[in-house]
Amino acid sequence: MDFFLCVLGMVMIIEGLPYFAVPERMKFWVSKILEMPDGWLRRFGLVLMITGLWLVYLGKR
Repeated sequence: MDFFLCVLGMVMIIEGLPYFAVPERMKFWVSKILEMPDGWLRRFGLVLMITGLWLVYLGKR
């Protein structure tokens, strides 16, 4: 559980960094994401999940 909380904290730091460092660019990118079709976002999310799973597998191996 300690490791999970540490990883979750690191993810939150990485995710929050762009919003803190360049909020005006993040607003631009969020507006672009809102314009994208749902199917494209689903495929992108699937690729991210598979890549994350692969990285976890490599880390635990």
